[in-house]
Amino acid sequence: MLQTLDATAVRRWAAAGVDGLSQFEDELNRINVFPVADADTGTNLRLTMQSAFEALVRHPTAWTDSAVEASPVPVGTVVSALARGALLGARGNSGLVLSQVLRGLAEACDGDRAMSAARLRFGLRRCAELATAAFADPMPGTALSVLDAAAEAALACERDILNRVAEAAVTAAAEALARTPGQLPALARAGVVDAGGRGVLVLLDALAAVIAEREAPSAVSVPRLARPSAVLRGARESGSPEFDYEVMYLIERPSEDALARLRDELAGLGDSVAVVGDGAGVWHVHVHCSDVGAAIEAGLSAGRPRRITVIRFADQLADQLATVGEAPRFIRERAVVAVVDGDGAQRLFRGEGAEVVAGDKADPATLLAAIAGTRAAHVVVLPNTPTATAVADAAAGQARDTGQDVVVVPTASAVQGLAALAVHDPSRRAGDDVVAMAEAAAATRHGELVVATEEALTWVGRCESGDVLGLVCDEVVLIRPDVLSAACALVDFMLSIGGEVVTALIGQGAPDGLVEALAAGVRASHPEAELTAYDGGHPDSPLLVGVE
Repeated sequence: MLQTLDATAVRRWAAAGVDGLSQFEDELNRINVFPVADADTGTNLRLTMQSAFEALVRHPTAWTDSAVEASPVPVGTVVSALARGALLGARGNSGLVLSQVLRGLAEACDGDRAMSAARLRFGLRRCAELATAAFADPMPGTALSVLDAAAEAALACERDILNRVAEAAVTAAAEALARTPGQLPALARAGVVDAGGRGVLVLLDALAAVIAEREAPSAVSVPRLARPSAVLRGARESGSPEFDYEVMYLIERPSEDALARLRDELAGLGDSVAVVGDGAGVWHVHVHCSDVGAAIEAGLSAGRPRRITVIRFADQLADQLATVGEAPRFIRERAVVAVVDGDGAQRLFRGEGAEVVAGDKADPATLLAAIAGTRAAHVVVLPNTPTATAVADAAAGQARDTGQDVVVVPTASAVQGLAALAVHDPSRRAGDDVVAMAEAAAATRHGELVVATEEALTWVGRCESGDVLGLVCDEVVLIRPDVLSAACALVDFMLSIGGEVVTALIGQGAPDGLVEALAAGVRASHPEAELTAYDGGHPDSPLLVGVE
């Protein structure tokens, strides 16, 4: 049982949160009747948490503890990355609430190595405050009531023990959720609890499960609707049937006065008004209205709206009703898609079970087709170069819009991709598997050799055309006149700062005897290290090296 929450535990919670919301997505959609019966709360929560998790996977410093015993990463760094990702990718009212839950926890542990029971108490209180403050007209019987009850129970817990505080919050949240039908007539008529509050309970229960080191959350089942299609076809339950659109956008660094005016203007245009921030100057705006242009113009008075999203409720309901009774889209649970150059390297990735897209064909359309072609519900993409990462992000975004759960692990080299693939385990929960793969990639320093094509000035001196440059994590660290001497020097340099396992991919044009020279150098200077070499066949570098 954990006494504090460190960065590693928070990463596990983020993964468990994505998995939990994916598991309950359909049920949450079915009980979504307030403020609009549009059957999307489960989807909005899952997509928002997935956006948060994606931001964590891509955060440059949130994984630097993966190769050492004691985590040097402040827990606030990890939770802040989650909070920012949730805010930028928030979907609907429920997604905005989720972003404020993560922001509250981030504020509670800012700068700390780990989150104590006292910090969790404060964090839950801050979550409730931020979420309530986000809405122009906060309503009882919603996720806000569930959060408030969890926070009050955490503060009232008599034992200053992390597990006791978390369990008290979960128990109180469940009790508050059961009371929501008595607070909102729309819920009572449908015979359901609040969908957003139920999603909050899923996340809190996942957190308690990580703290208690139990395998899975113990969340109770969601009451099912007797006539879910009737709820889907129902009118707005907030009494404002004239509001046909949901409008959302981001604004950066507005003044406090501008924010206040924006809230007032939006409240005059519609309802479900929410304006939430990340604490660093980015604000996410949400409103249900009929005049889309006026809602966007209101944002223009406060700043420059970007990432504008407009959803017409009637279209959304029609799409969801049209999918009732469709055959399952996915025929397997998990898949890995990798962008790989070189025949030999491609065989390695296929041998480990990955679907391979050749690097020279990795445009968004081709990669999207490969992701969809896996027919898998959960897909991990390994781009294996910085250039392909942007392409992978574009394709993954489009795939997520169609319902696939896609995460891009930002591998910068094929050797990092192999390290990630080596720990891939389809029997694990999807989120946990992504965490393990991201940690393995982050724990692998990557290097390569490139041949200079012209004279240039580098960090380690001037190079001439034909010189061989050794790079570690894309920075030049040495210059040598030939591939053999450069390769040996590069591996020696990388091992000199730690590492036990060396993976070498031999590229096209590499000289004979390169593997033998590397093996001899490792035996002589680092006998404790293990070298494994493969024929990569990639065209642009005679050698790729990974050190774990």
